[in-house]
Amino acid sequence: MSATASITSREAAPFGLWTLLGLVIGGGVLFVALLWMIATGWGGSSLNNGGAHAGSRGLTGYAALADYLEARGFHVARSQDRKGLAAPGLLVLTPPAGADGKALAEAVTRRRYIGPTLIVTPKWMAYPAPGNDVAHKRGWVRIAGVAMPGWKGFLDEIAIGTAPIPEGRWHGAGLSGSLPEPKIVLSGQGNDLAPLVTSADGERVLAGYIADNGYYPSLSALAGRGDSKRDDDTTDNHIFPVVVVFEPDLIDNYGLRDGAGALLAERVIRAAGENGEGVTFDLTFDGFERSSNLLTLAFTPPFLAPTVCLLLAAVLAGWRSFLRFGPPRRTERAIAFGKRALVANSAGLIARAGRQRLFAAPYAAAVRERLVRSLALSRQASVEQTDAAIDRALARRDRDATSFSARAAVLAAARKPRDLVAAAQDLHALERTLTR
Repeated sequence: MSATASITSREAAPFGLWTLLGLVIGGGVLFVALLWMIATGWGGSSLNNGGAHAGSRGLTGYAALADYLEARGFHVARSQDRKGLAAPGLLVLTPPAGADGKALAEAVTRRRYIGPTLIVTPKWMAYPAPGNDVAHKRGWVRIAGVAMPGWKGFLDEIAIGTAPIPEGRWHGAGLSGSLPEPKIVLSGQGNDLAPLVTSADGERVLAGYIADNGYYPSLSALAGRGDSKRDDDTTDNHIFPVVVVFEPDLIDNYGLRDGAGALLAERVIRAAGENGEGVTFDLTFDGFERSSNLLTLAFTPPFLAPTVCLLLAAVLAGWRSFLRFGPPRRTERAIAFGKRALVANSAGLIARAGRQRLFAAPYAAAVRERLVRSLALSRQASVEQTDAAIDRALARRDRDATSFSARAAVLAAARKPRDLVAAAQDLHALERTLTR
């Protein structure tokens, strides 16, 4: 019998063509989006945790500064990878008070030949605002005191202290303004420190840059210094400046409550970056470092290009499959009910075995037996007598017809399938002639 199922008809598709296409495309897009979210860390822990970094929207954060710079045309990046420490353009470091000073010193030293660096010292100890506050929002904090930076091994030559400033007024970069907390103000003091922003009386340096043997014309002009001319004998033209903002309330969310603070931050950043428009806010020192993995690399240049190629190849393969296959086909039973199916399967098995010639004699005997019953001939007679009786009965019907014995002999002598079928059909025609 045949081992394959016969396929005769098609079922109606459970979904329409465009519905199925929408399901496939939607599922593929969601799958790729899931991979991207896993690779980039999107949707994980929130950066808006009230800390003093660029992802925080609390008083001590710098999200307002990052948003302001973006609105002013800067290309702003928030880096959660150590590779961001080597990014071109201005790097903004906002390390906490307990950061590793040696790691900070190593990062800043490496950047001296890569790009400028702006460091903001920490000041406030803050904790999340209670959830039962009426005006409480996510990321808001309450200030609990002052946390002075303890970066042993970094900026050791600069003394950082805190003291009140009368009226909290500051002056610098051609601007002036007031601090939100004049009783607690951080300032720095050092021999190589060039002031950019000072208290109104000029006694305390709230922000400045390291005046080493580098050539920083924009910072020198902003500071009002007279050493903006380059001296080729003593100047290293290949190093970039390091700017330190000692009083974070100058540029944090707390300090950017008015236009003067925003303008000051922009002028200092433009001067530090030599008017470059790339600013990277580092988040790794704030505890948001994200480790790289194979999935992250797949969505990072230069591996992003082959990833896109693979996705496009998958889309093309899916589209080709979508056009190739139609509605599902309905299959019938491998072995159908009825005599016709039984005969067809038996014939297929005989043909597959190649033994058709063995069925010539049994078929002739079966025809002979049926004619004996139909013509009421004697069952005790021999084969020769029976064939002679059948021939006489045929002669009475048609004198010119070929005899049964002759046709049976032709069938017995046939060997090829076509000859066997022809001889069997001839015997079947004789049977029909005698039994009508």
